[in-house]
Amino acid sequence: MSRPLCNHYAAVLSSSAAAGRTGGYIAGAVHCLILRTIPYPPETYLLNQLLTAYGKAGQVARARRLFDAIPNPNLYTYNALLTTLAHARQFSEMERLFASMPDRDVVSYNALMAGFSGGGSPERAAGAYRRLLQEENVRPSRITMSSLVMVASSLGDRALGRQVHCHILQLGFGAYAFVGSPLVDMYAKLGLIRDSKRVFDELEFKNVVMYNTMITGLLRCKMVHEARDLFELMMERDPITWTTMVTGLTQNGLESEALDVFRRMRAGGVTIDQYTFGSILTACSARSAFEQGKQIHAYIIRTSYDDNIFVGSALVDMYSKCRAIRWAETVFRRMACRNIISWTAMIVGYGQNGCSEEAVRVFSDMQRDGIKPDDFTLGSVISSCANLASLEEGAQFHCLALVSGLMPYITVSNALVTLYGKCGNIEDAHKLFDEMSSHDQVSWTALVSGYAQFGKAKETIDLFEKMLAKGVKPDGVTFIGVLSACSRAGFVEKGRSYFDSMQNDHGIVAIDDHYTCMIDLYSRSGRLKEAEEFIKKMPVPPDAIGWGTLLSACRLRGDMEIGKWAAENLLEIDPQNPASYVLLCSMHAAKGQWSEVAQLRRGMRDRQVKKEPGCSWIKYKNRVHIFSADDQSHPFSKGIYEKLEWLNKKMVEQGYKPDVSSVLHDVADSDKVHMLSNHSEKLAIAFGLMFIPQEIPIRIVKNLRVCVDCHNATKFISKITDRDILVRDAVRFHKFSNGMCSCGDFW
Repeated sequence: MSRPLCNHYAAVLSSSAAAGRTGGYIAGAVHCLILRTIPYPPETYLLNQLLTAYGKAGQVARARRLFDAIPNPNLYTYNALLTTLAHARQFSEMERLFASMPDRDVVSYNALMAGFSGGGSPERAAGAYRRLLQEENVRPSRITMSSLVMVASSLGDRALGRQVHCHILQLGFGAYAFVGSPLVDMYAKLGLIRDSKRVFDELEFKNVVMYNTMITGLLRCKMVHEARDLFELMMERDPITWTTMVTGLTQNGLESEALDVFRRMRAGGVTIDQYTFGSILTACSARSAFEQGKQIHAYIIRTSYDDNIFVGSALVDMYSKCRAIRWAETVFRRMACRNIISWTAMIVGYGQNGCSEEAVRVFSDMQRDGIKPDDFTLGSVISSCANLASLEEGAQFHCLALVSGLMPYITVSNALVTLYGKCGNIEDAHKLFDEMSSHDQVSWTALVSGYAQFGKAKETIDLFEKMLAKGVKPDGVTFIGVLSACSRAGFVEKGRSYFDSMQNDHGIVAIDDHYTCMIDLYSRSGRLKEAEEFIKKMPVPPDAIGWGTLLSACRLRGDMEIGKWAAENLLEIDPQNPASYVLLCSMHAAKGQWSEVAQLRRGMRDRQVKKEPGCSWIKYKNRVHIFSADDQSHPFSKGIYEKLEWLNKKMVEQGYKPDVSSVLHDVADSDKVHMLSNHSEKLAIAFGLMFIPQEIPIRIVKNLRVCVDCHNATKFISKITDRDILVRDAVRFHKFSNGMCSCGDFW
């Protein structure tokens, strides 16, 4: 009676092992039946089946208690518990059990190595392999060698990889696809692509999985031509093959070819999954292929993948990178559910498109939704605060980073260094930089740019030289900071030397920003002729910012000839930008050439170019206060104008003279003085002086370029009140302190 019943129970337990967690309930029920219906002790083979069932259901404690109750455990019993402990990642228990085993076979070693490698300890798995080599009576199986190949791959250990390969050949397993495919993958991941290809070519039988592995390896090693040839040779391709090609071509910068492969994939009726859509949308992002991205979006909707969270996030990213932020916003709002990737894609998208306020708002929405930020999300929103020069909110996110344990992540630390640098707290930025456990190129560049931005030329150059001495390779952004520093310090020869070194020694191709820095370098030093010659030798003409920089210098130096040349070129490439007309008008106004000013104004009217009204804003107690020229609408208007009147009196006593050339109207000087005295930034500064404590810098943001008179007046105010005043205008940051400005009076 007991033998057939034992066999029946064993069969039930064997089938329950495939039921996962549910199998635990079945095993428990069978265990009760065994205790009630089978004479004690049950046969070991039945208890082994029960032990295996508990193990596969993840019920480690029950499996352990059962093991301890088995009167005559055999090798199978030990291996069953060893496998259970391996799956549960209980390494200490696993090693103790392994050491206590009277005998061991290849299954024992496979369980030990699988536990270590699956639990993130491949080096201990490699140690188990070396122990196996000392066993005379244990012969590795194909499973053993396949696992070891993956261990060598994850360790990045070429010597171990070659040793395992030799052992595979000695054991005669080289022809098996089960072992050959991981070998192909291992050599590719170790950067030994030729060895990978040789193993692939020597395999007699190749299935689609092996082709996919080889193509992935070739693409990973940038051997696109070989990968393409192998792809075309394949008689049979599965969806993974097509997705591998689309992804690999995209990652190698061949987005156009990736789109062609995707079109072939669709035409062939191949099943397209979320990973294919993710890759092809990345290709559209890289090419800013908005129209193609929209077509793929339409296909996504037809295939009902628009509700897929992975695809939705990729769509948000694609539209953001194509500068279609409102499309991204629509996709994001329509997503049925969102995860950290979706929220991050939207936050980053807003930041990339100059919508930093929205980025901060969406981050707050994410927190209200109960999603905890990761290092990339937090770094992105801090970067948006840096773009806004919003120190208060940025400091709050700094606290969040400390509380949430994200400070050690370099993404967060780099963003904070950038934040404090852009907000004028360069000492805090440097302190944070020094506290970082490691630095990368971005860390150094953030600090270099921070010092450069506020005119600390010597510190910028010293820091850059230290960066080079540390062996950190600068990028184009680093050189923008260094060239800006040289410009502000008047180090023309040094700046020219860095510009040449950037191209010749570091292989960085100059872009518009670098050329603008060089134009600024010559112009700021009064070497306008050299700036003109430099522009004429440039491979392409300057952009609007470059011409605007030269025009500003001409306005400051009174050089009408070069100024006219710069203005003509500026208006040609950017005829709708009112700032260009204002700059030129100010030059003519300074010379009293009112007919020229009137002509320019007529030109603006004819082209329907409207000058954007100037406004300035200041944040106080989480509320933004906005001012325009002659603004009387603020609740504290009376006190603000009284403060301004007091400041004007003090400034005049110390030698201040209103710069009436900043007024572009042909009116009496007394009217011009009145117009200047109530400019928006002066009103904002007066408000700041009334309410912001003495020890805290006053931070103003202005939507247009600061006029010459306001710039001069703010220097006086900073000295009279002994306050640091930070102004971010449409061109750059200005830090006014003790009567001086960080821009060196050139902006």
